[in-house]
Amino acid sequence: MRTVSDTNIRTKKLVSDTIVFVLFGLAVSVSPVAAENWSISGSVGGELRVFPHSPQFPAQLSGTQSALLLNPELRYRSPDRRNLVRFAPNIRLDSRDSERTLFDITELVWIWSGTSRAGGDWEAVTGINKVFWGVTESRHLVDIINQTDTAEDIDGEEKLGQAMFNVSTQRDWGRIGVFVLPMFRERTFPGRVGRLRTPLPVDTNNPEYESGAGDDHVDMALRYSHYLGDWDLGASVFRGTGREPRLQINTTGTALTPIYDQITQSGADLQYTREAWLWKFEGILRSGQGKTFGATVAGFEYTLYQLKESALDVGLLVEYLYDGRDAVAPPTIYNNDIFAGARLTLNDIQDTAVLVGAVVDAEDQSTVFSIEAERRLGERWKIEVESRWFINVGRDNLLESVQDDDYLTLRVRRYF
Repeated sequence: MRTVSDTNIRTKKLVSDTIVFVLFGLAVSVSPVAAENWSISGSVGGELRVFPHSPQFPAQLSGTQSALLLNPELRYRSPDRRNLVRFAPNIRLDSRDSERTLFDITELVWIWSGTSRAGGDWEAVTGINKVFWGVTESRHLVDIINQTDTAEDIDGEEKLGQAMFNVSTQRDWGRIGVFVLPMFRERTFPGRVGRLRTPLPVDTNNPEYESGAGDDHVDMALRYSHYLGDWDLGASVFRGTGREPRLQINTTGTALTPIYDQITQSGADLQYTREAWLWKFEGILRSGQGKTFGATVAGFEYTLYQLKESALDVGLLVEYLYDGRDAVAPPTIYNNDIFAGARLTLNDIQDTAVLVGAVVDAEDQSTVFSIEAERRLGERWKIEVESRWFINVGRDNLLESVQDDDYLTLRVRRYF
């Protein structure tokens, strides 16, 4: 195992090397251009999170927690439309948990595209980028390129930027892409004072790696996707440093040390669309963390359009989650669970939408109930509400450490 204690130097190296690549792309693509080739957009906002219950562990914050959010985006597209440079940082300044404060470059990327002589379209991506794979609602098993920002939330939806070189081509038989992924990103975790954390805080300053190259190991991935009538399908292979760390108590018993293994993961995702039905499946097979194991998410979404002759659409969602990993692998709450939810879309000029759902453990009935809602206020403002509640948590369930961390989040953004 290799221990890496100073991540700041590697982060600065990642940013500086990426800037060189992207500026090179900008220099190649920029000629005397008009202002319309440039654009700037994004949002600035604030967040207030309320915890109604007292904390479970000493030194944890109680009451409220606020944050300032800044998400600008600068774009340049060349006149011939073949080059795109995009810069999108993600800044979060938390009032009470320093580990939740984030300065991340989600995107700093040069995208160069064209058409080959053989007739297919191609695209080359260099820089820091965010890539999403998957079709299911409750868990994205195959989505492995970007690291998870667990300090933001425990749902696994928030991701960090990943340095990459990606070449892909679109042909009649599908789209295939190759990813070269240098400069591994470590997972973020709440600090000692933060809520939604493990019983012991995670020592993110002293991670360990199975690879002797540490976070300099170069990972590789291959992705194929295609559309066949009503079917959308994808297949992927990843080889490199696993994004999920194992957590081991340190020698002093005061914190958890994250350990990043070398893994090989094969994945598949399918979606079948038939009238109001969406049938969804994701599955993986992973080796390198204990015994080789498989995991799946499968289910459906059925939409009731214009319910009772109104503008309201209601989508009903049901999914089953299974994970066969052993005790050596990083633990998960999704080993044998059922997700049920509803998506409400008002189809009004404010784009009001609400998602309500619950994940229930089939063995001990531990439940995570969540609500997500959003609505535009005028042309430039947006309000978002999120709430998560941990209900009937079993004594041996992984959710036990967050059972008192029910929360309500109010987020307001202004777009520009």
